[in-house]
Amino acid sequence: MRRRLISSTLAVVLVVISVFGVSLVIVETRTITSSAQESVDSEALRLASIVDSRLVGGERVDPDILSGHGGGERYARIEIPGSPRIELGERPDGSVIRGTAVGERGERVTVEESRSSVTREVGRTLLIIGAVALLAVVAAVLLAVRQANRLASPLTDLAETAERLGSGDPRPRHRRYGVPELDRVADVLDASAERIARMLTAERRLAADASHQLRTPLTALSMRLEEIAVTGDLDTAREEATIALAQVERLTDVVQRLLTNSRDPRTGSAVPFDLDEVVKQQVEEWRPAYRSARRALVRSGKTGLRAVGTPGAVAQVLAALVENSLMHGGGTVALRTRVTGNQVVVEVTDEGPGVPADLGARIFERTISGRNSTGIGLAVARDLAEADGGRLELVQLKPAVFALFLSRETGRRDRDEDRRDDPAPPRPIR
Repeated sequence: MRRRLISSTLAVVLVVISVFGVSLVIVETRTITSSAQESVDSEALRLASIVDSRLVGGERVDPDILSGHGGGERYARIEIPGSPRIELGERPDGSVIRGTAVGERGERVTVEESRSSVTREVGRTLLIIGAVALLAVVAAVLLAVRQANRLASPLTDLAETAERLGSGDPRPRHRRYGVPELDRVADVLDASAERIARMLTAERRLAADASHQLRTPLTALSMRLEEIAVTGDLDTAREEATIALAQVERLTDVVQRLLTNSRDPRTGSAVPFDLDEVVKQQVEEWRPAYRSARRALVRSGKTGLRAVGTPGAVAQVLAALVENSLMHGGGTVALRTRVTGNQVVVEVTDEGPGVPADLGARIFERTISGRNSTGIGLAVARDLAEADGGRLELVQLKPAVFALFLSRETGRRDRDEDRRDDPAPPRPIR
């Protein structure tokens, strides 16, 4: 590309110089020739006027007198009727420029100048024009090289950016080149890089969320299948199979929700539901795991509450909190339900050492974990809670108390009773 830009620019400059240079040479040659002719004619008229003035005054006309009046630089021939011919200067050889003038007394003055002087003047002019043309060509080449580099370097850089995008490196470069068209291309590439980065982030996040959210139902399903495998009682097997089918339905719901969130994370399907059923379900699902760890899982608080949200999402949030207490907490884990204002609160607490102070404000950030875990469980749980208009907070560090706040489906009288009965909620840890 650089070679083409330089060649095209140089070709344009050469054409312009050729057209204008030839025209200028022709004009200058004619101007110099015309000027020389005018000078010779003027010299002939001047000498004719001198001769006339001396003849009118009866004075003698001879070469010495005419030479004293400025003649002799060019060849001049004066022909006076009845007098010998007078010649001034040396007669030039070859082609000449001739000027003739006739006086009032019939005298004829002829002035000649060698055309070689005109040729020398034309040569000097051509030399000057050629030097200027050469400088113009050199300047054009330098400008063409500079412009070619200015245009080719950004294009090379943009090609490298496009190649980086194609190889999976979506970092925008934010480089601009001072050329509107190239800057527009750079803007488009940077915008594409940002979109690709968001898409890759969303895909990685979906994969991480899917692996985490599917792990809990799969664990519960595995435990039920193990119970079926070891039991010899048909009724127990049927009961465990029924629970396993419920776990399959939960898995289907999780997958559907993940697909919905991947298309639009803001999509929600909040509906009124019985909170007691969700809490009871989680207690029954996790109680075998707690028995295996020789720990207890209990529920307390107000019953008969109806909340607004997605039952599957609320179940996943509670499962994440219960699993977090199983892995990182200690002692008995309690699920307590209460009412504050127009909200239903589900608190999950244990008797363990609590959350370190340095992690308290960052506990819901992804990759933040007190032990060797994925660090995304609580982050996913908070996202699920917020998707339906609720919120998940850490309201106490030691012992750790996590609170899930959901909108409550209730009448005005119930809200007045709740305000009298329920104490002010604890402030979340920030």
